[in-house]
Amino acid sequence: MYFNMRDSACYVDAMDVVARKVRRVYTGVETFPSLVKFRSPLQHLENISQGANVPSETTPVARELPQKRKHHCHESVINLIKHEKDPQLALQFFNKVTNQKGFNHNHNTYAIILHKLARCKKYELLDAVLHQMTYDTCKFHEGIFLNLMMHFSKSSMHERVLEMFHRILPIVRAKPSLKAISTCLNLLVDADQIEMARAFLLNTRKDFDLEPNTCIFNILVKHHCKKGDLGHAFEVAKEMEKSKLSCPNLITYSTMINGLCASGRLEEAIGLFEEMVSKHQILPDALTYNLLINGFCRSGKTDGASKIMKFMKKNGCSPNLFNYSSLMNGFCQEGRLEEAKETLVEMKGAGLKPDTVVYTTLINYFCRARRTDEAIELLEEMKRNECRPDVVTMNVILRGLCEESRSNEAITMLMRLPVVGIYLNKASYRIVLNCLCKEGESEKAVRLLDLMLRRGFLPHFCTSNELIVHLCKAGKVNDAAIQLSGLVEMGFEPDPDTWSVLIDLIFRERKLLPAFRLLDELLINHD
Repeated sequence: MYFNMRDSACYVDAMDVVARKVRRVYTGVETFPSLVKFRSPLQHLENISQGANVPSETTPVARELPQKRKHHCHESVINLIKHEKDPQLALQFFNKVTNQKGFNHNHNTYAIILHKLARCKKYELLDAVLHQMTYDTCKFHEGIFLNLMMHFSKSSMHERVLEMFHRILPIVRAKPSLKAISTCLNLLVDADQIEMARAFLLNTRKDFDLEPNTCIFNILVKHHCKKGDLGHAFEVAKEMEKSKLSCPNLITYSTMINGLCASGRLEEAIGLFEEMVSKHQILPDALTYNLLINGFCRSGKTDGASKIMKFMKKNGCSPNLFNYSSLMNGFCQEGRLEEAKETLVEMKGAGLKPDTVVYTTLINYFCRARRTDEAIELLEEMKRNECRPDVVTMNVILRGLCEESRSNEAITMLMRLPVVGIYLNKASYRIVLNCLCKEGESEKAVRLLDLMLRRGFLPHFCTSNELIVHLCKAGKVNDAAIQLSGLVEMGFEPDPDTWSVLIDLIFRERKLLPAFRLLDELLINHD
């Protein structure tokens, strides 16, 4: 339907109606009353504490664990608890089985229920089981507490890491081993809880008359190197040499070499490496060599890294995949792509199979150098070597094609890849769609957008707005309206400026009915 607006007043009134409708969308004026009465977790806990056992509409009726056999052994109890998804039901069975004549829980049954409760974050129930363990005559091992310490560390509950350590003595009825001490200390250091770690080490040395071993010293060396405090790291190493129970080992030296390389002190790192080999007769492994190779490559001294690789081979240590990858990355970062390819050939000649990460890294640098054809040749080589490219690899290729203004090839690749079993993500489509928008290829962009929506991918907010505005400026109001309608159905809410451009264009073409239909559709999808 077309309206002929002969005066500006009608136009202003119509725009006012549209503006009010748009405000309704973005301010959320129209809301529906909630049909479900809100009950807070505190109210739920109060009902439980008051003995409210009557099931309600919001409280599912607890089922009972099926009794598959009359008599349970420890193995069957462990299997039932392990496969039970509901932690409360698992604990219910754990408690109920104690009524079986002649059955007593052992270390393994306690370990599995604690693991279940910890993983499901049922900490109050976990504490109840730990309290029960203090009165059980069962012989426990500290491994239970090491597992709990690691769980609480992952959950950033560092006070509870210490608590689990201090539970060892009253429940296991033996002093914590050096392994338990080093585990606790390492978890605190890795979590950057330095003051807590320092206090813990002082207390354990006093309470247990502890003489730190090599493992504990290495944790302290790692901490100082991580902080860039290499002076204290070397002091700890000297203290290790004076101790009767410890001496610097390969881990000690590797950690300090890595710290020196990270600080750019490459000459000192080489000096320490030579001291380790000549003075202490500690043979380096591939990991230690890789620390030096990485350090030189990060400092832009790939030739030095290459010499380390040659020294490594001469001394009977075969380079592994990581050594070659580090050297290849160094050449790539310096733009020496031919030498990077030669490193790849050398890697294969050594009997090593490059993985997807190695190929993708090299492909990425060739694309960045606008040598996408050579990158595609590497892609074909991947397939011949039965190394399957992933979505990251393909996105790198797509971006390379787009940067060389080869959008048609990129679109063909998008169409073909899912057919051959390589499943893309929304970033794959966004790369090409952005390219088409920048090149002004509105018709191709619309077709690609249709393909995205059919495959269930919603383009980026900015890309969608840019496409709508681009279509409007090109005078393609119908295409813009259709695409906006499809995007809204997928949950897209256009930017107010984008919406204003489209509405303004519709009014200029004297088409009010499509505008109101679009507004109504937007309101329906927003609700």
